[in-house]
Amino acid sequence: MCGIAALLSLRDHPADPRCVRAMLGLIAHRGPDGSGVFADGPIALGHTRLSIVDVEGGAQPMANADRTLWITFNGEIYNHVELREALRSRGHRFSTRSDTEVILHLYEEHGDDCVRELNGQWAFVLWDARARRVLASRDRLGVRPLFYVRSGERLAFASEIKALFVLPEVRREIDPIALDQVFTFWTTLPPRTAFRDVHELPPGHSLVAERGAVTIRRHAQLDFGTGNGHAPGAASDPREQAERLLDLLADATRLRLRADVPVGAYLSGGLDSTLVVALARRYAGQGLKTFSVAFDDPEFDESRFQQLAARELGTDHRVVHCTTGEIGKVFPDVVWHTEKPILRTAPAPMYLLSRLVRDTGIKVVLTG
Repeated sequence: MCGIAALLSLRDHPADPRCVRAMLGLIAHRGPDGSGVFADGPIALGHTRLSIVDVEGGAQPMANADRTLWITFNGEIYNHVELREALRSRGHRFSTRSDTEVILHLYEEHGDDCVRELNGQWAFVLWDARARRVLASRDRLGVRPLFYVRSGERLAFASEIKALFVLPEVRREIDPIALDQVFTFWTTLPPRTAFRDVHELPPGHSLVAERGAVTIRRHAQLDFGTGNGHAPGAASDPREQAERLLDLLADATRLRLRADVPVGAYLSGGLDSTLVVALARRYAGQGLKTFSVAFDDPEFDESRFQQLAARELGTDHRVVHCTTGEIGKVFPDVVWHTEKPILRTAPAPMYLLSRLVRDTGIKVVLTG
């Protein structure tokens, strides 16, 4: 994950890049490999990078060839190879191998509808200098976070809410309606967050800011079928459905292994993660690193199934042993990262597991 931050003056006043640098300071943990800030009149974009694709050439904020488009982007576009080839066939020229540059060229080709071409996870803020407008967008399922605040004449974006609190006009107040949502649904429902007047761009939505106006529109919506139990065009035979599902899972796993750094996988011992690891082994070969959590409490411990799966699949398996004391110790850090009330301790073992992955030198993990 990378961290993004942006400030836009809706009245065309100069944006302060020092504010963006301060915002990046609070989310530097998202991108330890580098950072950058770009300022141009009313816009300032910031980025803190975790380098996955084109480690040498993918620094951000990134511009197109004539420097009329600038983007700060968090995520990964899994079909960037195919998109790049299609764009090249239409005359586009690339100076990097990064998926970030692909978004810029897609915007040149399709405008705001460029997001419809993307297979991946994303949150980005794009500045169109010619049109004097901002396009901010979030992926279909909202895997990558993007928060924003509009206060008077200023619009601010960030990957995490804490970065927005750098701005003196952003109040640190709990939203009581959001708190009610947490106790009802276990989470806040976008666009609400736990904090009053701080908004989350909903999954599958884009935000456009131009000429002082801010509009939000949906660019994607899940299709849950026609009511007969089948999605449009789906096979009706269970065996055909199973084969189609396996093909989709295999393709999704293959695409997510595209990286210029090693990729690992979580292995809980359950059906979903075991299947993902088995599919990853098809493409990653020997030496795939897998990671799991073991508990002292036998009621929660599934290490027997984890070890069985790791042995059968031949992975290089690592385990973090989680005690109630360790859960309590890291829980304040977990709350600081979640930025909302949490009603159970399950995120704490996942936090410890992620720390094990990082300490092993792995930047990307697949999960069921």
